[in-house]
Amino acid sequence: MYRLEFDESLCTTCPTSDCLVKCQYLAMDRDRARGEMIKIARGEDSPVLHDCVTCYACEEYCQHGNHPFYLISERREERGIPTSPRPTMNQFIRMFEFEDREAQGQYQTGPVKDRAISFCILHEMRDAAQGRLFDDLRSSFVAGVQFFCQAMYLHFARPSIMKERLPRVIDNIASLGVKELVCIHDECYGSFSSLAPAWGIKVPFTPIHYLEYMYEKLTDLKAHIKPVNLKVAFQRPCSSRLSPDKYRFVGKILDLIGAELVERTYQEENSLCCGPMFRMNDPGLELCDDVQTRNVDDMVASGAEYCVFNCPACQMFLSEKVAKKGVKPIHMIELCRMALGEKQLAEGQ
Repeated sequence: MYRLEFDESLCTTCPTSDCLVKCQYLAMDRDRARGEMIKIARGEDSPVLHDCVTCYACEEYCQHGNHPFYLISERREERGIPTSPRPTMNQFIRMFEFEDREAQGQYQTGPVKDRAISFCILHEMRDAAQGRLFDDLRSSFVAGVQFFCQAMYLHFARPSIMKERLPRVIDNIASLGVKELVCIHDECYGSFSSLAPAWGIKVPFTPIHYLEYMYEKLTDLKAHIKPVNLKVAFQRPCSSRLSPDKYRFVGKILDLIGAELVERTYQEENSLCCGPMFRMNDPGLELCDDVQTRNVDDMVASGAEYCVFNCPACQMFLSEKVAKKGVKPIHMIELCRMALGEKQLAEGQ
């Protein structure tokens, strides 16, 4: 029913082929990159389909918004090229099935208003999203499998699962009367602002990235901010590539709360992933270790005192590693609540 909006002519006439030339995991010059994307567009086999690590970055690198990564995911699924062991993939597919979830009580909503916040399946974020920053949304929320954004299945090259389930998720949210949905995670925002439109799936509400929401709230609360005076590195998650226009709010928020975003090699377009998806297949363990080591060492070399996380998965996989190198891990929400005097760091954090 749903077809990806992809224009092959944009690839054939692209002057840079940045989608693959800039890839940090594939080495290609412009001519080869253009040729491989044309082959992929025509449904032919390509080394890209076998070697892509699903970092999402080509979505950002493409100057035309032509969705090269979404196309790569579709072609991998069509050709049965796995990105991870099938038992692992099938486990994740079954884990978030909709059936019988209502009877099992595996989703929750508050008294939802026109504006609500989605915690997706990230239940731990409900505990984090507290205080004056979220007082408008304290009760107006949705959480659980019925509201799971589905973007994760891009990592498994299974867009068919997304196309089957995402319209149902959107209907579940819209049926509550939501007009504006604040998304607590980049993947949620990317699903509604990029994925759904790319496949022609209608979204009857306006998605709002939580960083944009927090910046507006912090601006209103500016008189209550006490600058944190910290040097920080930002761990940009892969899913941020689906909404690169929202990345600017990282710098705006840090400026507002008095945190210095240090200059380093692996930031902005050159950001490195947190690594766990690389471990699914050989030689993924080596790649994961290499990427994580380079990323953390770069934070240390930059003089960062804290590593600021935007994604709970990134925080889970990198917190211990950064802490061992003397860089303190913290989520963006916690850092902002510190600036408002609402949160104190535990000793040693």
